[in-house]
Amino acid sequence: MGELFSGMATLLEKYDVLGAFWMTIKLTVVAAVGSLVIGTVVAILRVAPIGALRIFGTAYVNTIRNTPLTLIVFFFAFGFMNTLGWSIAPRDSPTSLADNNFWFGVIGLSVYHAAFVAEALRSGINTVPAGQAEAARAIGLSFMPALTNVILPQAFRGAIAPLGTTLIALTKNTTVLATIGVAELSYIMSGMLEFNISLLFAIFVLIALAFVILTLPMGFFFTWLSRRLVVQR
Repeated sequence: MGELFSGMATLLEKYDVLGAFWMTIKLTVVAAVGSLVIGTVVAILRVAPIGALRIFGTAYVNTIRNTPLTLIVFFFAFGFMNTLGWSIAPRDSPTSLADNNFWFGVIGLSVYHAAFVAEALRSGINTVPAGQAEAARAIGLSFMPALTNVILPQAFRGAIAPLGTTLIALTKNTTVLATIGVAELSYIMSGMLEFNISLLFAIFVLIALAFVILTLPMGFFFTWLSRRLVVQR
């Protein structure tokens, strides 16, 4: 056990583990906001009264959910940035490449997890009794006002648990961005393994512990929140 702690201390001294940990947190937070916004729009399209919008929403969910996340991240990072020459960060910035990798990685994460957010919200919408929508229409509300004022607030409360599961999956999936050079936990782990193979067990424990610190409180929080805000029927 002492050897394990000694190895972890050596790794913390040689590598910027805290910086990689912070990068993972930033990726999770920004991509979570992006996926929630996109996913909410897609969920609305899925239940829209216009057939073409429902078809688009369904096609988005089915296509994205069945496409590997790595492929989506590569599409944005190498397709838009390298092939088309698009840049989000200022080109004259000394950190332009790292910033572009970060933002295109966030876009890839957001687009991918938005499909799961949309399905979670759609399941929440399905828990709202049909009488709620009928009552909204009876007092003169059209589709969007009824959705935003009556149905979606209840749907979010009913979808807290699956949304929490999606957020935990997003946190763990940030490791995919190591493939495009984003310096998160998985990226720094690859450097550790390359030059410190003798500390393999310490590396595994250190990185696993970092993800447990991130995801375990999320699980407890969303479980508590779902019980706290459960809609009594």
